[in-house]
Amino acid sequence: MSDHEEEKIFNLNSLRISPVTSEVEKTFNFDDYVAEKVNHVNEALDDAVPVKYPPTIHEAMRYSLLAGGKRIRPMLCIAACEAVGGHHSAAMPAACAVEMIHTMSLIHDDLPCMDNDDLRRGKPTNHKVFGQGVAVLAGGALFVLAIEHIATATTGVAPNKVLAAVRELAKAGGAEGLVAGQAVDLSCTGNNQNVELETLEYIHLRKTAALFEASVVLGAIFGGGSHEQVEKLRIFARKIGLLFQVVDDILDVTRSSEELGKTAGKDLAADKTTYPKLLGLEKAMEFAEKLNGEATEQLADFDREKAAPLVALADYIARRQN
Repeated sequence: MSDHEEEKIFNLNSLRISPVTSEVEKTFNFDDYVAEKVNHVNEALDDAVPVKYPPTIHEAMRYSLLAGGKRIRPMLCIAACEAVGGHHSAAMPAACAVEMIHTMSLIHDDLPCMDNDDLRRGKPTNHKVFGQGVAVLAGGALFVLAIEHIATATTGVAPNKVLAAVRELAKAGGAEGLVAGQAVDLSCTGNNQNVELETLEYIHLRKTAALFEASVVLGAIFGGGSHEQVEKLRIFARKIGLLFQVVDDILDVTRSSEELGKTAGKDLAADKTTYPKLLGLEKAMEFAEKLNGEATEQLADFDREKAAPLVALADYIARRQN
């Protein structure tokens, strides 16, 4: 990588898109917010997946679910709930559910028949520890548990809202969301295929952004948000979901495995089309900046104090280093 490219990468740290950001920073402490919410989420996830018979499958589920991670999706769910005036407790089952489905996607993505990866969150991948069969079952069990958990653990919310949330989550994880994105991604990997930008966005709007969208929409539903608020937050989430993937692609070619906690350079090795490959590194970074700006524009009509965590999370996604 050239000195010019290295300089451009460090500019990720200085993305400052929205004028809202500088104002809310004066009173909002993002680090404290993250520490508090992640602690609550981790406790709730631990409680949601106890070890039962047969122990191996539950241990495999817990191995990946409780392996750490940034918990961005659960935090987005909670922050969206709070942005529309709700209390974080109303969204906690949904926050856990989106993390269960996200973890399922990671377990399955790492399998030899998919991305064939050995490292995730700085630890051996699930199939390396428990075998491919158990890993497949653990992922499937987490998906089903996510739906069950929303239906059984959500309290004080009207049944029609719970039903709407279940529909959103199932759609995000199924053949119109994660599965669709992964299927097209697999078909476009290798074989010297020329993948257009439209196809790449199709993949990542489903493989990555769909679960961001579900996280935010579920939080807004359980927080009592209006239809207009839910739809603005839906657009916000799509933008930052795509932003997350663009930054992920950039980091894959500019960071080491030790820095990322997962195998670096695997997209290049697998001959995958990525944003840096298609646009070039500099244009990919400009696209990330554009997405961040478009996302935070959707929050302009929200109470600035209540929306501060969402603004900060978008900024964090743009700046993240792993």
